[in-house]
Amino acid sequence: MSYIPKTISEVVTEYLNRTTFLPAIQREYVWGTYGIEKLFDSIMGDYPISTFLFWKIKEENKNEWTAYEFMREFDSETPHNKEANLAGVNQDIYLVLDGQQRLTSLLIGLKGSYRYFYYSWHKTKLYQNILKPPVKSENPEELVYQFQFRDNDVPNPKDPSPQYWYLVGDILNFDDAEDAKKDIKQRLNDFTDDQKDIANSHIGRLHSRIHTSRLLNYYEEKSQDYDKVVEAFIRANTGGVKLEYSDILLSTATAKWKTLNAREEIHSFTDNINAIGNGYTFGKDFVLKGCLYLTDNLPIQYKVKNFNKTNLEKIENNWDNITDNIENTISLVNKFGFNDKNLVAKIALLPISFYLGKLNKKNFVDSTDKDYVRNQIIIQKWLILTLLKNAFGGSSDTILKNLQDVINEQTDHSVFPYEALNKKLNIEPSFNDTEIDNLLATNYSTKYSYLILSLLYPDRDWKGKKFEEDHIFPKSEFTTAKLKHRGYDTDRITEYQKYFNCILNLELLTDTENREKSAEPFDTWFASRDSNFKDRHFIPTVHSYNFDNFLDFIAERKKLLVTKLKTFAI
Repeated sequence: MSYIPKTISEVVTEYLNRTTFLPAIQREYVWGTYGIEKLFDSIMGDYPISTFLFWKIKEENKNEWTAYEFMREFDSETPHNKEANLAGVNQDIYLVLDGQQRLTSLLIGLKGSYRYFYYSWHKTKLYQNILKPPVKSENPEELVYQFQFRDNDVPNPKDPSPQYWYLVGDILNFDDAEDAKKDIKQRLNDFTDDQKDIANSHIGRLHSRIHTSRLLNYYEEKSQDYDKVVEAFIRANTGGVKLEYSDILLSTATAKWKTLNAREEIHSFTDNINAIGNGYTFGKDFVLKGCLYLTDNLPIQYKVKNFNKTNLEKIENNWDNITDNIENTISLVNKFGFNDKNLVAKIALLPISFYLGKLNKKNFVDSTDKDYVRNQIIIQKWLILTLLKNAFGGSSDTILKNLQDVINEQTDHSVFPYEALNKKLNIEPSFNDTEIDNLLATNYSTKYSYLILSLLYPDRDWKGKKFEEDHIFPKSEFTTAKLKHRGYDTDRITEYQKYFNCILNLELLTDTENREKSAEPFDTWFASRDSNFKDRHFIPTVHSYNFDNFLDFIAERKKLLVTKLKTFAI
């Protein structure tokens, strides 16, 4: 990686707000006056001010992305960057990916001002007391040179030390250092020769650092691959709060939506869908992905380049439909008992949302119409099937696009096209023997355990209730020590520990039931249950529910569960 060196005066006078701007993904300027003073102190003291990252955008691409001007006249009351007008820029431009705060500080210090409130409003500029000799302190936070943002150049009457407050930006008026020194000599007629020497030294050093030394070293990213550039931006901005991909896209969308505030809309909508039922953890990434997927004729790949001005305008115009269809989908699957525990691939909801958009029935989710209910059950079974068969575990964008095409090809949207979707996914509409064995071997509280268990309760009323995985025979009894204490040999211990933690020994209870049951022996607990408990939880008929009969229980329960799972088909 090679860096391009520039002088500060070059960048400030020829680059910033002429050919060099800020991308929408940048955050606003946050430095205070002391940060700027310290930056100039570092420049005067030959301390490094780190490197910069510039993104070169070809002229033909410059209108694809919103650019903002660097802040010159900073006002803490309105600290917002102005959108740049690129109409008159007939050349390649640069967007600063790393170095915004430092470059803005240089621009404010040399050519601008800083307005802030302290008891009253102050519009200040950067000055240097050029009569104060540099003093190094043991405290690295203390300035070596006396830089200060001030209302004017009037000396502080409470400070008895010599003062001449030089407006730092005046150094830009002199291409030649000798001219700058001559100017200051004329201003200091009433001061001593020693004081003039100190001032002369300061001015010479300041001129050298601003006009001569190539202190600004930047790397030029030339790629027009926007996602590569965003990755570079994220890597360059690793300090503080970690940036997420969705934050970048939100910044881009916020800058380009015309009537709605993208950030507020998407944040609010994400909160709303996460509050459905007992709660979900959908992220902004899911919503933004949905924006692409649910808007006609947009690429579905979750990349920055797909969130350009044209596409974002389409998304904004379609925002109400997007939110309606996603919210209806989540309400529907919540009705069927899906939650964060068993919704193992959230993107599987997007084809359902796309279908609901085509169905265009506003009352579909809550309807009791028999045709609607039948269609709901088809969607439920299809979702369960695809999740358990890990249909979305591969190249998800390709899969999602294929399913979108299938739905688009339907002439009749009255019934969810599960057969065509399954064919495109290359999955059978039922479970074979091997798949069933694998399902039943799934262990407690793993990725698919809750989903498999919920499959056993298709008619359960899930709404407003919390269900938890429970070991039918309490897991606390299956430690090696306890099993040995019962007098079991090694082979029997191995068999007990093989099955106690899998689906064969699991059920779903309400949170209240689970707390009541706790570690109570199953035979005791079972004796206190109502007459429907046995069938509801696939409890087999065995001669005893005592712990010693656990293996017989497992063998018989397996028969019931296999029979149940074999009946599953769309």
